[in-house]
Parts: sequence; C-alpha cells; structure tokens
Amino acid sequence: MERGGRGGRGGKPYPAGIESGLSEPGAPPALTSGTWIQARDGGIAARSINNVYQHFHERTTTVRLDQPQSVEKWTAQQLGVHPAIPGSSTPDVDQGFVLPAYLERDHDQRLRNHLLAAARGGQTMLVLVRGASCTGKTRTAFEAVRTCLAGWQLVYPKTPRGLRVLLDIGAVAPRTVVWLNEAQNYLTGLGGEQTAATLHTRLEAPGPVVILGTLWPEYHHDLIATPQANHGQGKHDAHPNARLLLNQAILVDVPACFTAESLQQPVVSRDPSLATAVRASAEGRITQTLAAGPQLVDHYEQAIEPHGPYGNAVITAAMDARRLGHTSPLPAELLKAAAPGYLTEQQRAAADTDTWFDSALAYARQKVRGVAAALEPVATPNGIGALPDTYRLSDYLDNYARTTRLDVFPPGSFWTAVQDHAARAADLHSLANAAYSRARYRITADLYERAADAGHSQFWALDEVARWCEKAGDVKSAERLYWRAADAGDRRALMSLALIREDAGDTEEAERLALRAADGGSTYALTLLAEQRRQAGNTEGAERLYWRAADAGDRRALMSLALIREDAGDTEEAERLALRAADAGERDALEKLAKQRTQANRRAGWRDSEGVARLYQRAAATGNPSALAHLALPLEWAGDRESAEQYALRAADANYTFPLTTLALIRERAGERETAERLALHAACAGEIYAVTKMADWRERAGDIEGTERLYQHAADTGNTRVVDMLVEARANAGSASGAERLALRAAAAGNTSALTSLARRREKAGDIEGAERLFHRAANTGDTPALMSLARLREKAGDIDGAEQLYQRAAGAGNTWGAYALTQLARLREEDADVDGAEQLYRQAANMGETNALTWLALQAEQAGNAERAERLALQLAVGSGTSTTLWELARLRKKAGDAEGLERLYQRATNAGVRNALEDLARLREQAGDAEAAEQLKRFGLEADGSPHQPKNPT
Repeated sequence: MERGGRGGRGGKPYPAGIESGLSEPGAPPALTSGTWIQARDGGIAARSINNVYQHFHERTTTVRLDQPQSVEKWTAQQLGVHPAIPGSSTPDVDQGFVLPAYLERDHDQRLRNHLLAAARGGQTMLVLVRGASCTGKTRTAFEAVRTCLAGWQLVYPKTPRGLRVLLDIGAVAPRTVVWLNEAQNYLTGLGGEQTAATLHTRLEAPGPVVILGTLWPEYHHDLIATPQANHGQGKHDAHPNARLLLNQAILVDVPACFTAESLQQPVVSRDPSLATAVRASAEGRITQTLAAGPQLVDHYEQAIEPHGPYGNAVITAAMDARRLGHTSPLPAELLKAAAPGYLTEQQRAAADTDTWFDSALAYARQKVRGVAAALEPVATPNGIGALPDTYRLSDYLDNYARTTRLDVFPPGSFWTAVQDHAARAADLHSLANAAYSRARYRITADLYERAADAGHSQFWALDEVARWCEKAGDVKSAERLYWRAADAGDRRALMSLALIREDAGDTEEAERLALRAADGGSTYALTLLAEQRRQAGNTEGAERLYWRAADAGDRRALMSLALIREDAGDTEEAERLALRAADAGERDALEKLAKQRTQANRRAGWRDSEGVARLYQRAAATGNPSALAHLALPLEWAGDRESAEQYALRAADANYTFPLTTLALIRERAGERETAERLALHAACAGEIYAVTKMADWRERAGDIEGTERLYQHAADTGNTRVVDMLVEARANAGSASGAERLALRAAAAGNTSALTSLARRREKAGDIEGAERLFHRAANTGDTPALMSLARLREKAGDIDGAEQLYQRAAGAGNTWGAYALTQLARLREEDADVDGAEQLYRQAANMGETNALTWLALQAEQAGNAERAERLALQLAVGSGTSTTLWELARLRKKAGDAEGLERLYQRATNAGVRNALEDLARLREQAGDAEAAEQLKRFGLEADGSPHQPKNPT
C-alpha cells in the first residue's frame, strides 16, 4: 500500500506512507481536523526524528489521529464516565445521559493538589487514579481536570496505537492533558510494552503536560509485579517497561465506599439519582449502584437466549419475594418453584428439566461490569464462605422492582413456592399481609395458617385467618381456627370465641370462655364482654364480669365499676372504688371520676362544685398534673379564686396551660385587666398565646388600640415569636406603618421573617405593590423561600414573566418543599407558553423532589395524550408512595365521564394489585352498577385469586 501523496510543499509528493495532514521533515506537526496517517502494527509507517524517516516492515494499516480540544469542550460522556441511574419517579421516561451531582471526598483534594502542582511546574507528570470497577475513578478525574486545568487542551487517544502516534510525532504540546481512561488497555496486550516505553520517554520531555489515567488495582499489581522463576527455566519479565513507567506515577486511590458523613450532604436528598442510590446501596457503595444499575437492569430486561428468559424468571421471582415482604435471604428451592409461572408455555416446554435452573441461576449471578449481579451469595453468619443454595437480590433491582412492578400481582406458582419454601415464619406472615392488602383473601388465609404452623408469634397468624373467615361470614371456620389457636395457648382467641358465643346468645358459654382466658392471666376478655353487656343495657351482668376481672387483679375493671356506681348516683361507693383503683396503680382513676362528676354538675348547674373540687384535689395529691389543671376551674366556680390561680400556675409549669388561659379570659371579662394580663402572659411564657390574642381582639374591638398594643408588647417581651407577628399587626392596625415595619425588620434580623411577610401581604392587599415587594425582598434576602415565591407571583401578575421565571428559578434552588413547588410554577409558565415538553421536564424534576402535584399533572397529561398505561402507573405510584389516591380517583372520574368502563375496571384492578386502600370496594361497586349485586358482595367478602379473577368459595355462607 506504500504510495506517494500529492500536495506536499511546493507540489512535492509526500514520502510513501505520509498522508495529508502530516508534516515534512523539519516542519512542525500539522494537526488538522480529520488527520489520518499510515501505520503498521508495532509502530507508525513514517516518523520524523531529526529529519530521518524510519520505516517498519509489518502489515500497514490506517490510524486516525486523535485531536486535542479544550478541556471545557469535553463532556463526561465523551471521556468515559458511566451514565448514572435516573431518579425513580418516572422510570418509563428516557432521561438520556444522567450525570448526578458530584460529592467530593478526601481523595479529590489530593488529586487536585497534584494537578495544580503540575500546572505551576514545567515538567510532564503521570497521575493514576486507582480504584476498583465502578468506584468513580473516571468521574473523579473528570471533575479534577475541569476544576484545576481549565483552558488546557485535552486529547483522548482511543487505542494504544493512536497514543503512540501522538507521542511519536510530538503532537502533545505544553498545557495538554493526555487522557488514558482504563490505562490497562494501553499497557497490556500486543504493543503494550511499546506504549509504556513511549509514555516513559514523554515523561522526560518538558511540559507542563499531565498524563492522567485510571487503573484497576489488580492491573496495577500485575503490571508492577517482579518477575518470578518459571519451573527452572529462568524468569520471564512480561512488563518491564510498564513497571518502569508505573513506578514514576503519582497514585491517587479512590475508596469503594462513601462515609456516612459524606452521604449526609444536602445535595444527596436534592439529587434524584443520588437519593435513589443511597436508598438502594449497602455500606455506602453508591457509585457501584449509580454506574452498574442501568446495565444490571438491561441484563435483566434484555434477557438473551438461550438462558436469559429463565434467568429473567428467577430474578423476577426474587424481586416479587423481596418487595412483598420476604426479607430473609432467598432459598434456591423457592426461586425454582416460583419461576415457571413467569415463563410462557413455549418457554416451559423448551426447557431442559435437568439443567434449566442451573443455567438460569448462572445468568442471574453473572456480574455486570464486574461489580454487581442480580443475585448475590449470602455469607455464612459465623464463618467463611457462602450459605449453600441461598441468595440475596441486588439492592438496586429491589428498589427498581418496587416501582416497575408496583401493580403486578405474582402468579400462582409464586404463592405455592413461598408457602412451601419461605425461609421463616415471619416472611410468611409479611407475605400474607401483602396478599391481604391486595384482596387475595384465600392466599392470605393459607399463608397465615402456614405461618402459624411454622410457629409465628404464638399462633397470632391463626387469629388473623380466623378474623378473615369471620368477616367473610364463615363463622364455623373462624371458630375452628380460634379453637386451634386457643388450644395452643392463645388467650386472645378465647376472647374472640367468647364474643362469638355472646353474639349467638349463648351468654353462659361466653362467660365460661372469658373466665378461662382470665385463668390464663388475661382479663381483657372479661372486661370486653362486660363492656358489651353494659352498652346493651345489662348493667347487672356487666358488673358481675367487671368484679370477676377486678378480683383477678384488673385495676381498670375497678375504674369501670366506679363509673357505673357514679352513674347510679352512689357517689360514695364510686369514690371508694376509684381510690382502690388508684392504690392499685391506676393513676388517673380519681381524675376520670372527677371528669364524669364535672359533666354531671355542668348539666345540673354546678350544684356540687365543692364535691368536684374535692375529687380533683385528691387526684392532684397523687401527683397527677392533669388533675391540677382540672382543679383550677371548679375552685374558680366555687369562689376560691386565689386557689384557682395557684393550681392553674402549677398546671402551667407541667405544660397544662388551658386553666391559665380560661382564668385570664374570665378576669378580662370581669374588667380585671391587670390580673388578666398577668395570667395571659404566664400562659404565653409557657407557649400558649390564645388568651393574649383573644383579649387583644376584645380590646381592639372596643377601640382600645393603646391597650391592645401594650398587651402585645408585653407578650412579645416573653420571647414568643408568634406574639411578635401579632404586635406588628397591631401596630399596622393602629396606623403606624413605619413602626410596624421597624418591628418586623428587627424580628427578621433575629431570624423571624413571618411578621415581615405578613406585613408585605397586608400592603399588597391594600394596593401598595411597591411596598409589598420591598418587604418581600427583605424577607427573601434572609433566606425566606416563600417570600421569593410571593415576589415571583407579584412579578408574574405585573406581566414581567422573565422576572417571575428568574425568581422561581432562584426559589427552586432552595431544594426544599418550596423549591419543588417553585418548579411546578415554572412548569406552569412553560405550559402557558405552549412549551409542553419544557413543562413536563420541570414537573418531572419537581416530582423527583417529592412534589405530589407534579406527578398528578404528569398523570393527567398522559391521560389526555391517550397514554393510559403511563397515566395509571403514575397515579398508582402516587397512591402507594404518598398515600394519597386523589390522582387515581381523578383518573377514574375522567374515565367514568368518558364512558370508558373497560379502562375504569382496569384502573381499579391495578389499584387493587398495588394494595391501594378501598380499591376492591370500587371494583365491587362497578359490578353493582352493572346490575350484578351478588357478584359485588361476593367480591368484597372473598376477594380475588392470583390471576385477578373473583375467588369462588366452595360453600359460601
């Protein structure tokens, strides 16, 4: 292929092997965009050294010369930084190359110090950022170069040969970074030693030049290892040049984990990628999750034949087990038994019965980027090695599944598998809870019973199953299960049996069962049955049971007996019983009796205030601060005003301020202003300002502005910031605008901007927009984000949309709840400007910051655009994640209005699968509205099967 080129200086042809863009001997290198050269394995085809051309005899190839450009022009993606996982709010949306906020650590400063030293010197420096895969090496180098070497050139050779060409022709000028991401790729394999030698030679040349590489520790170890003798045949040195080169390098190690302290930085909660990674990572290994997460998902979702689909089924079964409550490590037998339900009929038929599961496990355990696998081994608790046939799901895939499989109910094979192979009884119980919240009542019952068989919580699970049977109307099965639990020692089951017998009219058997429970140490059944009889009007039967419970040591039963005697007018016996209960440890027994007597006295016109006061005094003597509070008012009504104040003040010291407040208002009404103020200010000191505000309102209405302001000023002197706000309001009401502003500014300087913003709103309402803006600006400058929002609203109202956007952007930078709300306001402005894509992007950012209204907007937009799948998923995510179903029901309303019965049923079905509260009732209501009331009732009572079809009981009652 050797040929002469045209276009040399003066029309002279280029020597063979030299292409356009390379210089002749004696000329400086001509590096132009798109420069290509001829090269052969082992070196370049033509090389200018001291005006001498050197030719090699190897096979000739063409090498493209990599071009340097300014550091600022290179992107993280171009330089090999791994894309990060996106925020979790809208996983269905392609968010492109995601680069999260950068968290600096100790090694960052060390690296930057070296780069700054290189920039100040005149030498060539080799710096290696060393760390395991996906620890953040490349991002560390990228951020350091952008910070320390701005204005420099950076060249990124893509191959070892391209690097050698750059160095051989002297194309690396001073103030250039040579970027060697994954430096082992340049120093190993064919030509690696020659590349190492060429780099070593460049280190001897003048600079400043930085050769900056990233390197795995294992490669570094291998490349610098001293050669060892090989079976008596002498030593073979595979990397002499690489070892010499690397011994000249400055090493900066990147730790695999972030410290807990570094993950407490505010930016972590604001950045959706970081926040997701922190939630999904163990031991601070967030870079591994950030970098390997997308590839792990791709490995799971793009499962490649022949073993991929089976690996996918195993991983999905593990995902469902984890997200639905199986917190223990996952037994292989569980995954093997569950997986068939996730495969198609064709895939099941094609599987080799002897090898399919081993191949599926191998696929699921394959490490992505060498750092993460879908299923990881589990270390033995007290030894070395892994537990056999036991696995743990990747934390990132666990987090991913909780969003993407939110509304998917696992197939029947999964539930059979967990019944037979769940690791612990607690796992069975948690899975049963998940099935119950998703209206799979038969599965719930089976799991609860299996949990009970496994010894969960002393047969508490059996109680759960029995309660479901009872709710479903299957009383016979309920009694059978309660008896099983009772025979195993569950006293609560005896209580349930007693209530069933009481409801059936078998009072004698009910009482016998309650007494049996009491003999076992629990009197709750007796007292519950007694209360049921009391409410039914059977006072005699109730008292008999309460006495049985009291004789068994139940002090609350004594209190109930005291209240019954009080109702019967036997106050002496009531007090005796209450005292006996207090002596037994029922501290508030006398207070409860006093409260009941107070209500009776109030209805009777306070004929026995002394008796009420006496009871409260006896209760207060036991050290009950609440009794002190209740005692003050009866003493006031009895005419003992001095004692009333004393008890009210003592109660306030114990944080019971309502008596002080009430007494202050009584004194104010009586015209005793000085006493009223004193009591109200005591309450304000304790944090209660109702008396102050009420008294001020009364005085202001009476035209006593001076008295109102004096009251507020005295209250403000107590240090209560809310009173300061009211004092500002009082000054403004008195017509002292400047005085109100001075007071508000003084409060703002002390960190309380609420008075300032309140005053600003007052001026806005009065039409003084300029004055309002001035005050909002003052508050905003102290860090008050709501004040910024108010300023933006005023600018928007004035037609200054650009100004409003700038203020909303500034508020959004706060990163808190107000910041998220500011993003929604920016999105609204984009929407009004017909920029729907821009609006959606902002709403998505707000959603990632926890603004639920943003998700609502995204869901409704998807619905209007005809993307029902996305609308439903967003609405369900909001319902499950934040507990609010408003968006879900709004979607339902829209579909009902449009007559979309099929879409409405699908929405309710998905909501049921996701565990949204009341979704099954909505699904049943649809059946009822369709005229099938019986099916609706059956659905509510018996729920659904795993596939979503209604459960058909064998013998419905």
